[in-house]
Amino acid sequence: MRAQRGVGIRRSGTRVDILRAAGELMLTQGYAAVTYRGVAARCGVTPGLVQYYFPTVDELFVAILESGTDDLVERLAHAAAAEQPLRAVWEYANDKDGAALLLEFMALANHRKSIGPVIGRGGERLRRALVVALEPVLERYRLGDNGIPAAAVVFLMSAIPRMIQLEESFGTVTGHGEMIALVEKYLDRVEPRKGAS
Repeated sequence: MRAQRGVGIRRSGTRVDILRAAGELMLTQGYAAVTYRGVAARCGVTPGLVQYYFPTVDELFVAILESGTDDLVERLAHAAAAEQPLRAVWEYANDKDGAALLLEFMALANHRKSIGPVIGRGGERLRRALVVALEPVLERYRLGDNGIPAAAVVFLMSAIPRMIQLEESFGTVTGHGEMIALVEKYLDRVEPRKGAS
């Protein structure tokens, strides 16, 4: 019965509001703040209504991850179709809120083992979608001629900003500026900024 109930409410505006509120709460106060009461207060509904949509808090966390992945896949499809797709992907990868939320989910996965596989599936889905979208771009730029596979470009452009944010949270900064400058130099060569000569 629970699965059937969930099918009918997946697109509910209230459900979407609850997910948004829970994600914001997690980002601003950490995963421990994501409780039925905390989410309800932020969303302006009752704790019972949050629990109606998400019978366990783990189901709420999984739904945040899955809906976030869906949104990112759509957003990255637009980025890959942009006039300067590599710069669009770099901009996405440098989204500090997105990276902070991912780090929060990684911390949560240390305590709730059901979360790790969901992070992995979502990350794999995003990465594969980006590789497929960027392969023709790299061919157009003739980067494949240099032996640079799309998967390597996607990995580097995604991993570098996240690693920088992780290290900065602990106070480690050596090499960050140089790495960002190196990527920017690469982008300037491949996708020169408009108006740059």
